[in-house]
Amino acid sequence: MKVATFIANFLKAQQISHVFELSGGMITHLLDAIAEVKGIDIITMHHEQGASFAADGMARISNKPGVALATSGPGATNLLTGIASCYFDSNPGLFITGQVNINEQRGDRNIRQLGFQETDIVSMAIPITKKAYSITSANEIPKIFAEAYELAISGRPGPVLIDVPMDIQRAEIESGEIKIIQRKKTISTKLDGTFFNQLKIDLEKSKKPLILAGRGVREETHIPHVASLMGIDLLPYEHPLRVGLIGSYGNRWGNMAIGHSDLLIVIGSRLDIRQTGANTKDFKGDRIIYHIDCEEAEINNRVLGCTKVVADVEDFLTEANSYFLNNKISNSSYTGWLEEIQTLKQQWPDTNELKDKIKGINPNAFIHQLSKASKNSTSFLADVGSHQMWAAQSLELQPHQTFITSGGMGAMGFALPASIGVCFANKKMPVVCIAGDGGFQLNIQELQTIVRNKLPIKMIVLNNRCLGMIRQFQDSYFDGRYQSTYWGYNPPNFEAVAKAYTINSCTINNENEIEEGLKKCWSELNEPFLLQIMIDPHANAYPKIAFGHPITEMEPFVKPIGIEST
Repeated sequence: MKVATFIANFLKAQQISHVFELSGGMITHLLDAIAEVKGIDIITMHHEQGASFAADGMARISNKPGVALATSGPGATNLLTGIASCYFDSNPGLFITGQVNINEQRGDRNIRQLGFQETDIVSMAIPITKKAYSITSANEIPKIFAEAYELAISGRPGPVLIDVPMDIQRAEIESGEIKIIQRKKTISTKLDGTFFNQLKIDLEKSKKPLILAGRGVREETHIPHVASLMGIDLLPYEHPLRVGLIGSYGNRWGNMAIGHSDLLIVIGSRLDIRQTGANTKDFKGDRIIYHIDCEEAEINNRVLGCTKVVADVEDFLTEANSYFLNNKISNSSYTGWLEEIQTLKQQWPDTNELKDKIKGINPNAFIHQLSKASKNSTSFLADVGSHQMWAAQSLELQPHQTFITSGGMGAMGFALPASIGVCFANKKMPVVCIAGDGGFQLNIQELQTIVRNKLPIKMIVLNNRCLGMIRQFQDSYFDGRYQSTYWGYNPPNFEAVAKAYTINSCTINNENEIEEGLKKCWSELNEPFLLQIMIDPHANAYPKIAFGHPITEMEPFVKPIGIEST
């Protein structure tokens, strides 16, 4: 069997449904073989970074490795940002790069390059993959692909890269049965009755407990739930235990709930600086923190004094639910605590953060309206910037909807190509892509991929004519000197750009046009649409933790509703 055919059969055996790529000479054998095995859709993108982000998006919905291919040299290097996105956000990915023939590689020679487009992509990828492989023999292909795939899905998931020279792709190998690769779980802290008995005691003593991220355990314990940026879809908007977003740009009431809590159960969340703020001592305070994570190094890393539980989250939640189903917590309703949180929500509404501070459309209010109009969407994706925070603060997610964004990498240009992967993973059901005018232009070429594949992606471009989050930083630290961030009043007309790609579109300039614009956006459920929303360039992402202050102290410093200024 030809190596390229084996690779195609291996992907099919793992039930990979789509691969994303931009063709190049060094992957032509692979693409031909994948096309010939049938059953795997090959999605051609218009930039390899788009292919890597689409694979990332696919992985987040399918829970299987997203697969992207690229040719050697610039094709391979263009994958790197998307690979890093998978790595930092713990998404499984299988990235396959073509390489020049082995006899065209420089090897140990003291030269920069021998073969055309020869590039040592493996050395570049090592810091942002779980492992990167350079294939030197056709016979090692079956073993390496099985090992790499298992590594990508096991423990804390992440990407792997396999670099396959072209002459090896067309070589012949003997192949036995290709087995379905199973995930290996993390070796866990002993989750026995002693551990859960202590957790139960702490919960019964607690008056104000919270869960940060995590699934399932909240249903048996009735503990309110706060979320990091990556976890806001873990409970639907109307769920009585949902509190809201916490962190640097969290809902003000969510951060206050953290500050008022006396026990925090952190499940699968890293407690990075965007969640806790810089003041980690205050974040810990006197409260008990249980920190559950599959990587021991993440626990007691920044926030010290946590009770450490090294475990696969799924295992922990299964054991916790089983225990608490048979061992009820005596004061598990926490009625007074839930009422206190509800009062905080009423005192600090998200739509008031920019009220009377900007002209025109209030972005938080618009996100609420977008949510109500978009109940047919399967997923919301947000790019990176101010709009990302407005979306995370104010989306009203339904039980069937997911929220996807670039967290650890924070990659502008993520949302549009990732929406393509998500849309395919959701069987071409509608998806909403929220982006700013800056990030949208980084991968704008993928509009053609959307048109060619007839994808019902609703693109919402919040156009503030600048890189808003950096502009906000420049106001705070550089006396409003907007070097490289402010486009002025002649930005691209995204409505016209969309029409150039034959995508229906319109622009909303003021609040009175929102309802009609959203109706147009959703008038054809299964068609793409671009909706441009004009936003005041000086609309800030508020509230924001004041640097060095506790998580409860956020800019702007204002009085809550119902408390008069003195």
